[in-house]
Order: sequence, then structure tokens, then C-alpha cells
Amino acid sequence: MVIAIAGNLLSDNVRILKNEVSKAAYQGVLIAVITIVIATLMVSFFTVGELSLDGIVSAQKSNIALWFLDSTPFVFGIWGQYSSTMIAYKAGAMIFDQTQELRNTTNNLEKQANYISSHDFLTDLPNRALFYDRVEKAILIANDHNQLLSILLMEIENFKDIYNTLGQNTSDLVLKQVSARLRKVSKEKDIIAKVDGNVFAFLLVNIANLTIAERLAQTIQQVMEPPFVINQFKVIVHPNIGIVHFPDHGDDADTLVQRASVTLHTAQQSSIGYCIYEPTFDKLNPKRLTLMSEFRDAIEHDELELFYQAKVSIQTGQLVGAEALVRWNHPVYGVTSPDDFIPMMAEYTRIIKHVTLWTFQRAFHHCANWHKQGIDIKVCVNLSIKELHDPDLPDLIAGVAASTGVRPEWIMLETSEGAIMNDPESALEIIERLHRMGYQFSIDDFGAEFTSLAYLKKMPLTELKINKSFVMDIMNSENDATIVKAIINLAHNLGLQVTAIGIESEEIMAKLKEYGCDMAQGYFLHKPLSATDFNKWMNNTKWKAIGK
Repeated sequence: MVIAIAGNLLSDNVRILKNEVSKAAYQGVLIAVITIVIATLMVSFFTVGELSLDGIVSAQKSNIALWFLDSTPFVFGIWGQYSSTMIAYKAGAMIFDQTQELRNTTNNLEKQANYISSHDFLTDLPNRALFYDRVEKAILIANDHNQLLSILLMEIENFKDIYNTLGQNTSDLVLKQVSARLRKVSKEKDIIAKVDGNVFAFLLVNIANLTIAERLAQTIQQVMEPPFVINQFKVIVHPNIGIVHFPDHGDDADTLVQRASVTLHTAQQSSIGYCIYEPTFDKLNPKRLTLMSEFRDAIEHDELELFYQAKVSIQTGQLVGAEALVRWNHPVYGVTSPDDFIPMMAEYTRIIKHVTLWTFQRAFHHCANWHKQGIDIKVCVNLSIKELHDPDLPDLIAGVAASTGVRPEWIMLETSEGAIMNDPESALEIIERLHRMGYQFSIDDFGAEFTSLAYLKKMPLTELKINKSFVMDIMNSENDATIVKAIINLAHNLGLQVTAIGIESEEIMAKLKEYGCDMAQGYFLHKPLSATDFNKWMNNTKWKAIGK
């Protein structure tokens, strides 16, 4: 079929090109005929002395040169037809070859793009998306044939120290060598993937018994024990491994990977460096398992709601912003804090994208309505670890902003120190893209975790929010008061504003004003309120918004 199509295409090209070249041949024949007529007339004139029919006939009979000239139209015609045919065939073949080459190049580029989208660029291993796809397919096969599966997550515990000490290039080389060693210990049917910055995953399919996964974990630890030699440095890695089994520990990819993540963190405390999942690893296990199974339908059933907590200027007493906080109105457990469901599900599953889209749609909608009413406040929206490393996030935010009419300067995007330091380069890239779009950034809970000042000065920040554990006890703890003052001075020296969260009394508010803190947030102002109740609070409070 393909050959027939190619043949038809070549025949069409030949016919078109042959017609074009034949035109030139016909023009040559016409010129030759005109030349013969002119030559004959001239011979007749010079021979007889006049132009007459007898003279023309006599010239043609007696002049041998004209006989040769008379043959040129036929020569031109025959040679022209031959040449046009050959040129047309050659040109058609060249066009066909070039077209085929272009198609092959396009196909190769498409294959390359598909490969890049499903594989980690650094290690050439399958990425998270492809790993999930392989797990889901393996589960379907295992269900049909009553097979056992195991998933292992391996994390390099000291990778952050390697990164901060030796830099990105060296840490990238470490990851490459880690992936090479992992390939050596895997069987052909096993699937290895790089699912996060320093987290690798194994999928063991159709295993004979569950002890195989444990033996593999031991083997992985053995091959990771020798130091890695990178640029004359000897680097030692500390792997932690979490293990889950199908169907004992879950019957879908999300649940299995989430529980492997929980087990991975438990393995950090283990003396042997690896751990197999147990139900006791889930805190408040019955409730958490219930939430996990029901959260998938929470958005569809409109059970999620945004609450707001005000931010006011300590120096002027004006309402300047509000932080959007997700709450789940669970039919059994009531209003549920995100601390109970976000880390457990959204951080470890693909549901986070649905939560992200829903949160931005609602927060931007409320923000746009408040500005239409003349209430000039900035709405703060939190970004989790997964969101901050999602390359699609800037496009998602741009789309929601366009549909709601929100301006970037009305929004403050908040993230934590841990979210940034988990993969600083990736986070900085997303932050820079959003900053160029006009969005401002705030570091939430500053002081709760270690942040490299080298990265802090690189980030286009607007604000630091002091962790409430320092703020709440500044009246009683001199150390906390010293830390709060130091953070305020550091932020101001970097040209940043400072918000203190966790303010629960007027005395703390007054002390923070003395320290020069810019903004306040906490129960002293009000507890988180639904959008409706927050509107009422804005109308009745002494903390009036700018423009209201």
C-alpha cells in the first residue's frame, strides 16, 4: 500500500515537472523554425535578388547548409522530450527522497519528545508519570493472574548535604552513578524509575514470594556502600528504603506509592535502613484511611471550601491581605484541617493537581470580587512541594488569572523553606517564571527549617513570615524574642517585608510593633473564616482595608 502511494506520488511529480520542462523544449523548436524561415528568406534574397516563392524553393533545393538547419527542430524536439523526461524523473525522485527524509526526521523528533516526556533527563530512567503507568498496568495483570507485586522507594538521605557542600554538578553525577548501580542489581523484568529529586523506585512484578523485595533492599544497600568517586572526592550516600506489597498494602498505584513514602520516612529511624509497611505507620489510621478513600470525591461533591485569615499592617492598622486556607467539610468528621489530608494524599498522589486548580479558581474568584467592590487587599495562596516543582504551574495560574480577571499584583504566592530546599534549582526556575509574570512570593514559617542564605538572596521574594513557634512566646522567652528581632532585621536588610503569624494577644502585637515588624496574622485578629464570614468581618472590624 505504501509502495503504491509512493509510486503514484512520484508519477504525479514526474508528469507535472515533465510538462514544465517540455514547455522549454517547445520554445526551442519554435526558435529553430523561426531561424530556418529567416535563413531561407535571406538565402533566397541574396541568391535571386528578391523575395519570391521560386527563390525560396530554389534556396531549399540548392543550399546544403539549409538542409542541416532544417533538421534542428526535430533534433530539438527529440532531445527536449528526452531531457524533460529525465529531468522530471530525477527531480521527482529528489522531491520524494527529501519528503521521506523530512517525514523520518519528524517521526524521530516526535519519538524523542515522547521519550523525554516520560523519562528523567539526567539518569535516562522512567520518570514518575511513566512509573505510575507501569504500576497501574502491572496491577491489572496481577489481578487477572493472581500475581504478587512489590514496590520499593529508595531515598538518598544525605543528598541535601551533598548538594549544599559540593554543588549541583557533583550531586548530578552522584545521581547518575546511583542509577548505574541500581541497574546492575535489577532483573530484566524489574522497572526502575526516578520519581523525585533524590528518590528512586523499583517495581517488582510477578514475584514468587514477598521476601524477594527485602532481599533486593539488602542488595541495594550493599552496592551503595562503596564510596562514589566524583571529581577526586569520595562521596558516601545513605540510602533509606520503604517497601510495600500488592495486594496486602493497597490495590491501586496511588495508595501503594503513598504508603511506600510513609514507610520510607519510617526507615530513616530504622537501624537497618529499610522497612516494610505496617498499618501502624499511619497516624490515626482508621480516620486517615477513610479520608484517603473519600478525598477523591471531595472536589466533585463540593466538600472543599476556602477559609480566610486576615493580614493587617502593624504600623498603620489597615487590612492589607488575607491568606486562603483549604478546609474539607467532611460529612462525618466535620471541618478538617489540610494538615490531616494534604500531606497524606495530595503530596504523594496526582490528586494534588486537582486541588491546586480548585484552590486557585476559588481564591482568584474571591480576590476579583473584592477588588470589584473597591477592597484593595492581596490574597495569599500556598504552594506545596509538588506544586512548586510542577513545570505546568505557571501556565495553570495564567489560565485561571485570565478567566477570573485577577491581576498578578493582587496575589501573593506562599511556600515553605522545605519546599524550596527539596530541589532548589527546580524551585527557583518556577519561582522566576512566575515572578516575571508579575507574582510576588513569600516564605512561610521562616525559621522552622534550615534555609541556605545563598538561595535566599537569589529568590525574588517580597516577604518573610516568621514561624509562630517563635512569635507566640516572645513575651516569656528572651531567646524567642532575639530570634524574632534577628529575622526582622535580616528581612529588612534584604529589602523584604515581615509578617508575624500566631499572634494571640494585644501585648504580642505591641511588642512586634516595637521590633518594627510590618504585618500581623493570628487569632488575635480572628480565626480562619469562610468567605461569607470573612466578608462580614471586613465590614464590622476596625481593621479597614485600603480603599474600603
